[in-house]
Amino acid sequence: MSLSFPPVTVPHVQRQQMSNSSSITQFLLLAFADTRELQLLHFWLFLGIYLAALLGNGLIITTIACDHHLHTPMYFFLLNLSVLDLGSISTTVPKSMANSLWDNRTISYSECVAQFFLFAFFISAEYSLLTIMSYDRYVAICKPLHYGTLLGSRACVHMAAAAWGAGFLHALLHTANTFSLPLCQGNAVEQFFCEIPQILKLSCSHSDLKEVGLLDASGCLYFGCFVFIVVSYVQIFRAVMRIPSEQGRHKAFSTCLPHLAVVSLFVSTAAFAYLKPPSISSPPLDIVVSVLYSVVPPALNPLIYSLRNQQLKDAVRKLITGRFSEAMNCSSRSA
Repeated sequence: MSLSFPPVTVPHVQRQQMSNSSSITQFLLLAFADTRELQLLHFWLFLGIYLAALLGNGLIITTIACDHHLHTPMYFFLLNLSVLDLGSISTTVPKSMANSLWDNRTISYSECVAQFFLFAFFISAEYSLLTIMSYDRYVAICKPLHYGTLLGSRACVHMAAAAWGAGFLHALLHTANTFSLPLCQGNAVEQFFCEIPQILKLSCSHSDLKEVGLLDASGCLYFGCFVFIVVSYVQIFRAVMRIPSEQGRHKAFSTCLPHLAVVSLFVSTAAFAYLKPPSISSPPLDIVVSVLYSVVPPALNPLIYSLRNQQLKDAVRKLITGRFSEAMNCSSRSA
């Protein structure tokens, strides 16, 4: 069964040319399907992914917070990553599910602004955090004797705060700049949520130069972060290959591969979404790629980290069995 993407059909009143954004009271999001059966399929599919993300990230957050053995820099950053994943997927998926369930495509102007800001905030902060996590792995493997000094508790808090702050500043600048532009190309957004490229398509062609310049500056910063991650992992792999024992190499790789897999998934899908040539751009392709970088990673990240991390798996198992035992004891006492 394949999903179909209907052409955007908007009432005349909503399709009229608009001189500025204050004339718009709502936007029309792109529908996943035009039949009721496929709309419900989309709802249940997104519901399953969303519940998996809530369960996986919730378990990681609770486990790391409750188990003092996991109060280390690596798991502190992983806890922050799980919070950001929950935030990013909760920004886009519930609204899309509600629209499919109620056969609706509208999103109010204020909801679109909030969704635009929050998604940009969580995604930018997550990329900054992934860059910091690569530094954590570099210090742990290449400079293990200095790990406690370079990544003390205060330094970790400051780095995490910097990632969140960078995401907030990035989102604030793009939101203020984008929604200050006059939107004169209608109000139909060719995406299932409000994101920067799709809103810019609605602006007047001569008025989005500042936002394009801001996007170029952001792109340079992101590329700098990408180079930092690549250089860090080149150094990590060189250090790991110098470890004499096979068991030591395996242990070192097991702490790095989950982070590298998460970075690869995030960067590859996001880069393709924003850097693909306009000639191959189309609403069906755009929406599939957006799902890959905005919906899939938050659900997969907990699984990726849990599969290769025995300490985390043991802690999750201990948490679940402990809570189950407590529940059984309470029920037996009540009886």
